[in-house]
Amino acid sequence: MVAERDNEKYSFARESRLLIVAKAKVWASEGWRVVITDQDGKAYAPSEFEQLSAA
Repeated sequence: MVAERDNEKYSFARESRLLIVAKAKVWASEGWRVVITDQDGKAYAPSEFEQLSAA
């Protein structure tokens, strides 16, 4: 997961899928631009986070 806002950038890796999705939702709700990238390199925008938590 990568979260960006203004001149700040944070990355989180190798956490459980459930934890990453939950963290990404929180950061997105606080105004961060958030993208989750899976192990195959596919990127997911906030509108696609639900399909990650269902998998």
